[in-house]
Amino acid sequence: MNKTDTSDTEKKFTRLRGIVTRLSAPDGCPWDREQTPLSLKKYVLEEAYELAEAIDDKDPAAVAEELGDLFFILLFVAHLYEKAGKFSLGQALDRIAKKMIRRHPHVYGDVHVASPEEVSANWQVIKAEEAREEKKRYSCLGHLPRSLPALQRAFRLGERASRVGFDWSGAEDVWEKVAEEEEELREAMAGGNQQAVAHEIGDLLFSISSLSRLLGINPEEALQDTANRFVERFCSMERLIGQTGKKLADSSLEEMDRAWSAVKGRERK
Repeated sequence: MNKTDTSDTEKKFTRLRGIVTRLSAPDGCPWDREQTPLSLKKYVLEEAYELAEAIDDKDPAAVAEELGDLFFILLFVAHLYEKAGKFSLGQALDRIAKKMIRRHPHVYGDVHVASPEEVSANWQVIKAEEAREEKKRYSCLGHLPRSLPALQRAFRLGERASRVGFDWSGAEDVWEKVAEEEEELREAMAGGNQQAVAHEIGDLLFSISSLSRLLGINPEEALQDTANRFVERFCSMERLIGQTGKKLADSSLEEMDRAWSAVKGRERK
């Protein structure tokens, strides 16, 4: 990127900040004026997921649009904190810049690394040092937000625990744990204790996340793919039954099963 491109990008960034300020001004947009960081939280998550979907779809135009949407919401949140006198956008940017420089001594310092694994190990050491300096409690698990999709959080927790050797020796070993959790779930169901059933379902899903990780599969992405296939097949089944002049709600389970099998048969062909 040359100097002209950089200057143009900076102007557009400044313009977007100006739009955020204008919309939330006393004579701006009534909706924007009512927003708070708490009310905007759900939009931060939605825009982040929409960006992730655009990346998955390998659609550069959609990625550019969703990046813009996310930038806007992030600037909006920063503006509200700045207006309240809590911190400035400049302080937030300076903080992350310093953090990235501090955590990349192999780029900005004289530390030498030979692999991504060494970079990751150094990163954890630096984070532990930062926690000690700030007198904060440190765990090898780090901080994974509870708002993460539960399956993804379970996957990442297992990943982090494995860095210090707390892990299964291989995927085959997890099968015994999966079988054990399945049996405990059956017992809980037989006992009729709903809380115990929920507990055992959680344990079983956590074990499945470990199995997926050791097989090199992200369980969140695998489940999303399955959900997407289910949607496509279900909609195809609806269309297929609709061609007979019937509605899905008026069809028997046997009719839906036949249509579902027909849809899967077409996929195989």
